[in-house]
Amino acid sequence: MQQNELKSTPGARKSKRRLGRGNGSGRGTYSGRGGKGQTARAGGKLRIGFAGGQTPLMMRMPKLGGFKNINRVEYAVINVGLLGENYKEGEIVDRSSLIEKRLLKKTSKPIKVLATGEIKVALTVKLDKISEAAKAKIINAKGTVEC
Repeated sequence: MQQNELKSTPGARKSKRRLGRGNGSGRGTYSGRGGKGQTARAGGKLRIGFAGGQTPLMMRMPKLGGFKNINRVEYAVINVGLLGENYKEGEIVDRSSLIEKRLLKKTSKPIKVLATGEIKVALTVKLDKISEAAKAKIINAKGTVEC
């Protein structure tokens, strides 16, 4: 077989539609453009969402209010219950120990302790922020908080 003998398989190449070449072709007169009017003309396309003088749907929908604070501080969160399960009596809870015990991924975010769960061991917590309820639970378990 030579390069000049290569042929496409039947049906692989679709012949283009020849428009406006007489009614016998099936695509004469209107050439697939329908009747008259704006859409029958060259370049006569309406933009997406145009509703013909009626208020478009996107304009009728309610808009979202509020704003996003660009100075918002996002915390890495750890719960008191996890501390109670993973630490022994008298241990110090800080960033490095949390990463070491795989309770937290390495992160540059400040860490906040929340009050979900129970704690029965006395721990020394040295983290960036702590909720009032979590602080109360740690102190009730004879622990200390240093923030």
